[in-house]
Amino acid sequence: MVEVKSITKTFKLSKKQMKKDQVSTKIKEAVRGISFQAKPGQIFGLLGPNGAGKTTTLRCISTLIKPTSGQISVMGVDNQVDSRSARKRIAFLTNELKLDEHFTATDTVTYFGELHGMTRSEIDQRREELFTYFNMTDFAGRKISEFSTGMKQKLSIAVSLIHDPDVVIFDEPTNGLDIITARSVTDYLSKLRDEGKVVIVSTHIMSVASKLCDQIGVILDGQFVANGSLEEILTETNTASLEDAFFELYSRQVGE
Repeated sequence: MVEVKSITKTFKLSKKQMKKDQVSTKIKEAVRGISFQAKPGQIFGLLGPNGAGKTTTLRCISTLIKPTSGQISVMGVDNQVDSRSARKRIAFLTNELKLDEHFTATDTVTYFGELHGMTRSEIDQRREELFTYFNMTDFAGRKISEFSTGMKQKLSIAVSLIHDPDVVIFDEPTNGLDIITARSVTDYLSKLRDEGKVVIVSTHIMSVASKLCDQIGVILDGQFVANGSLEEILTETNTASLEDAFFELYSRQVGE
């Protein structure tokens, strides 16, 4: 289980950032008091617009940045006290993952598998499994520079999952993908859930959240405005769809 307890994250803004964001204060509170539990065999979704705090929250869980306050436990490990052990249990996929386009798909996956301390036979077995699922076998020996956007995304997934972690965290996994590739990604996330993994995804796409997620945390301006199953959120907002629920929650937030 991943347990997030009242995390807050603040950043100091440069003058350039202050001008870009049109603010007069140097301190930006990106996340405010976020708490939730993501359990094995479930997909927990962070739903919100760009800039709401989704990526900051996921980066805190993944140990890329430290929260200003609060606690995060990853499969029983405090990710601030023992970040190395926590990272071994996590796959984190972000759009900011840069792949060396001079490498082949096989070289890339092998490199990251070795970083995780895997043996060559373990890497080969795991690579074959992932490449077969994502129809990448014919591209294994090709350089990444020849890949389409969808193929690069599939390879990024293989890289992030090569060590078969217990916790899978994907930041906007279908963003910019064609419908076929996006479906293969969401189907695989469902497969991981059915295998008992802890799966956490962020998205701003209502259809992805409503179809994929067992639990949804709606985040606006760095804080949760709703957290529960789709049915619970619809009941609480007295709406018939997640899109309607989101805009109801948004109107409440703006009206405060």
